[in-house]
Amino acid sequence: MRKYSTLLFSALFVSAALFAQEAPKKERQQGHTDQNKFRQLKDVLATPNDQRTASGAPGHAYTQQKVDYVMNLRLDEATDRLYGDEDITYHNNSKDHLEYLWLQLDQNMRAPDSKTPLAVSKGASGFQTPDKFVSDNMGKPKAFGFNIEAVKHADGRDLSHTINRTMMRINLPKPLAPGEVFKFRIKWNYLINNSVEDGGRSGFESFPDGNKNYTIAQFFPRLCVYNNVEGWQNMQFWGRSEWALEFGDYDVKITVPADHVLEATGTLQNEKDVLTKEQRKRFEKARKSYKNPVFIVTQAEAEANEKEATTQTKTWHFKADRVRDFAFASSRKYIWDAMAVNINGKDVMAISLYPKEGNPLWEEHSTRVVANTLDEYSKMTFDYPYPKAISVHAKRQGMEYPMICFNYGRPNPDGTYSDRVKNGMIGVITHEVGHNFFPMIVNSDERQWTWMDEGLNSFVEILAELDYDPNFNTGNLPKDIVRYMSLDQDKLSPIMSQGDYVHNFGPNAYTKPAAGLYMLRQTIMGPELFDYAFRTYAKRWMFKHPTPADFFRTMEDASGMDLDWFWRGWFYTTDYNDIGIKEVKPLYITNKPNDKTKKLQEQYPSYFAQLGKLVYLTTEKEGANKSEIETYINSLPSDKKAGLKNIPSYMYQVEFEKPGGLVMPIIVELTYADGTKKRETFPAQIWNKDESKVYRVFTSSQEIKSIVVDPDLETADIDTSNNSWPKQTTNKFDTFKNQEKK
Repeated sequence: MRKYSTLLFSALFVSAALFAQEAPKKERQQGHTDQNKFRQLKDVLATPNDQRTASGAPGHAYTQQKVDYVMNLRLDEATDRLYGDEDITYHNNSKDHLEYLWLQLDQNMRAPDSKTPLAVSKGASGFQTPDKFVSDNMGKPKAFGFNIEAVKHADGRDLSHTINRTMMRINLPKPLAPGEVFKFRIKWNYLINNSVEDGGRSGFESFPDGNKNYTIAQFFPRLCVYNNVEGWQNMQFWGRSEWALEFGDYDVKITVPADHVLEATGTLQNEKDVLTKEQRKRFEKARKSYKNPVFIVTQAEAEANEKEATTQTKTWHFKADRVRDFAFASSRKYIWDAMAVNINGKDVMAISLYPKEGNPLWEEHSTRVVANTLDEYSKMTFDYPYPKAISVHAKRQGMEYPMICFNYGRPNPDGTYSDRVKNGMIGVITHEVGHNFFPMIVNSDERQWTWMDEGLNSFVEILAELDYDPNFNTGNLPKDIVRYMSLDQDKLSPIMSQGDYVHNFGPNAYTKPAAGLYMLRQTIMGPELFDYAFRTYAKRWMFKHPTPADFFRTMEDASGMDLDWFWRGWFYTTDYNDIGIKEVKPLYITNKPNDKTKKLQEQYPSYFAQLGKLVYLTTEKEGANKSEIETYINSLPSDKKAGLKNIPSYMYQVEFEKPGGLVMPIIVELTYADGTKKRETFPAQIWNKDESKVYRVFTSSQEIKSIVVDPDLETADIDTSNNSWPKQTTNKFDTFKNQEKK
């Protein structure tokens, strides 16, 4: 080992001396900080502490708050108004004394005095429909937003509070000490928005016959998160970046018209009061059906039910433990089907609610997609802990809540539908049901880091969709993010950006993180290492509040891989990947040194004397001679000869270039003269000494006819025109794009 090290050092010294001798003398450069792509992330990640460890796991002193709700709700279908009162119990599990509590008032984003419309740069359009012109310039704002009727102590006394647009501060009479509980009440109502005409993540759709489909969420004042990372997460809700919420127990009674079918977060407590004997019998059958959904309400029954409305009411009672939010859906139009899913020995109900307008597409796919999603996500994370997951049809919504989600995908009026509509519905149901895992259980801060729920969810969505249909076009693979990463830099934001100011929100928050994680799994880490680490993260942080650092650290801690270079490049910058082949040189073995080598031998005779006999490589075919190698091999003992391959007939030195700013593995496909192919992957660390160029030598018993970098578009390379030797006139990504257009 000492001799090898000495010779290696000498070789490096000779090279350095040679360059120093040949290079013109120049002024000494100033020093610089470490800008290597492989430098550690310690300069950007938060310092570990006793609540969040350096391994990415919750620390021994980790705490989080708990908030319990008891609510009574009444849906007035005649006026589209929701009335509610809630008793809130706030548990201060932190070590801090709290002077006040913050609640979210999301419906105020739509209030007449909302600042959200004023925060949009909006010039005059050269053309508009009369309807839009009147709406934009002559319309009167609708009376949306919370009407807070009362905020009181548990004993009925008025409780001091301050409303600041989409936030409300409860002014505590005295600081809430660690371990203490504070109880208070809020009474409120609000006008429900038409989600088709007015937009919105919840609301109602009105049908021509006057019936409505209510999909209701963000409907009650609810507590913000308080933790050791942000303190109170009380950023205003501008309409895009979503929520950070505390876990708690819910006890909710919802009064609706008696002919409505209703589903909600939690377990129904009064089946006998709200379901017919036949419906209960069918539901029992569904609990034992694992292959095909069972209709609780058939289409014929739903069509008969929607013909006449009633003024009678029913109250549905739900309880849910350890959830971070609550939502419900209600309509007399619903078809209702369900089936069981076996999650590692535990039965979970997959359920769908949809009007006849959703058929035949919804009865064919919705509940089956729910079941598939629960199964596949559980494999990648943890066993789904809730008793059910519900998919509700809504014309223009795709939104998620614990155990329930609202999903678009409507056939034509005659029941026909395109593959695009079908796949869009399958995709949105998979995505929104998947949100039960991220962030409904692995409860990241959506207001700060959209990618931690949308991106992680979109990644697992890829695997679930491909399980449902191996030919499914997920739209979240590395090749799908190339166009976005090729945009002008002023249209790009790093993934690690707060969502309200992000350019191109969809690709940034959904596709790019999903594509990056898919690349990490398939190309960089391998499924075995990745899946173990990903499951470790999910299990560590289920029912807790993780941060980006917790994810990054856990993925490295559980896999034994240093991935700081990947996080830094893919998540913290807008750099892109572009790796190509700059030059390919055939090499030949010879017994004669070239002029450069001769010069070195003359300058350093003692060094070369230690080496003894040498063989040389040249780019000139003339003078090629293998005799020295043959003589050496013949001199070896038979046991050492036995393991040797034949002397290569062909050798090629390939210079790879990297015009892009990201470092990535180099995936190389060699095609030989007989048509056979060989793949080799060089890890990203090949760039750790020189980020602009690297070299590799390939040897073969037959001629190499072509070399291609990233032949399957695995690394989001934005320019494949330099990926082939000999250079191709039409690159594979252009071919792919042309196929997509067809």
